Amino acid sequence: MDEKIRIDSVELYQIAIPLIVPFEISGGRSYNRQSIIIKMKSGSLIGYGESAPFDAPFYSSETISSVKAMLTEWLIPKVIGQEFSSIEEFNKTLAVGIRGNNFAKAGLENAYWDLVAKKNNLRLVEAIKIKLRDLGVDTKHLEHKEYIESGVSVGIPEDRSLDTLKKWVNEYVDEGYKRIKIKIKPGWDLDAARATREVIGRDFPFWVDANSAYELEDAPIFQALDEMECLFYEQPLNHDDILDHHRLAKLVKTPICFDESLKSLRVGRQAVELGSIPVWNIKIQRIGGLLEGLKLYKLAVEKGIKLWGGTMPESGLGAMPILALASFNGFVYPADVEASARWYGKGKDLIEIEMSHDGKIALPSGAGIGIEPNWHIMEKYGKPIGSF
Repeated sequence: MDEKIRIDSVELYQIAIPLIVPFEISGGRSYNRQSIIIKMKSGSLIGYGESAPFDAPFYSSETISSVKAMLTEWLIPKVIGQEFSSIEEFNKTLAVGIRGNNFAKAGLENAYWDLVAKKNNLRLVEAIKIKLRDLGVDTKHLEHKEYIESGVSVGIPEDRSLDTLKKWVNEYVDEGYKRIKIKIKPGWDLDAARATREVIGRDFPFWVDANSAYELEDAPIFQALDEMECLFYEQPLNHDDILDHHRLAKLVKTPICFDESLKSLRVGRQAVELGSIPVWNIKIQRIGGLLEGLKLYKLAVEKGIKLWGGTMPESGLGAMPILALASFNGFVYPADVEASARWYGKGKDLIEIEMSHDGKIALPSGAGIGIEPNWHIMEKYGKPIGSF
């Protein structure tokens, strides 16, 4: 695979697609999907990426405003007019002198991946497979399906009504989602989990996601939640914690899953050494791009870590990298990639993601991310914010 790319120009767009229902997690609430869309050109080729933090810093320290500044003032000037020999070289260039800012980096790196795949007339999933082989992933874990199974992420209702929650959960099960996840926070946890189990029964795949809302002293809540037979608890404790999660794992029966804490391969290696966090959520935005996701995939399959693919959610455009990666057989739980209609209503996404009645989302067939973004949607909900 020829990864040599010269970055001729970059265009930035800001978009805000209204959500059908506000999406609330433990830290805050969103009313639209705000993100920065990156259009990267190399000769006649165009690659697309997305940087998709929330508009307020309740999930990570990055926001739409900080990503705009980082891209325009620091990251794009590093790469514009430059030629890179590989994805690794591009990734390292973004990292020199800049700590963190993974959401901003991810948008640019994913656009580079799209260019590389299109240059080689490869689907993104095929480019990923080649790179995984280059990284030394064993043959078994180079296998992938032509679809992912989709699970739904259910936010906290604005009205704090268990009836509203149960109505949503029932509708999502009827639509075909293969797993239910509910957001929890102090005061919205045990009763919400019990209400969900009332709807889906004891055998339907289910877990709770705290988005870092609890402290280790809250362990009794998770001990009580053990009766709900969740597959795991997603990120119960602080967003940058490893050690207290390790301690919590010894106090509960249900496995612990890393989300916010898993920011890099380095953290993954530390988690493996502790030996108590058996499930990881790979989010391309949170870890700074697709390449880091491939490295985490390799580590996870070698060490017996169970994986699943997460989203912010991004738009359909931004979801393409994790859709491709999560199709590989090291991912064992349904992904958070969901139908566009679930978030925005039908026909309102940059790339429309559709789910079958049996909960499957097919990989696109075209080169690169596979489908051209719908620029009528961009014109309706977005605006250009810079050309370089």
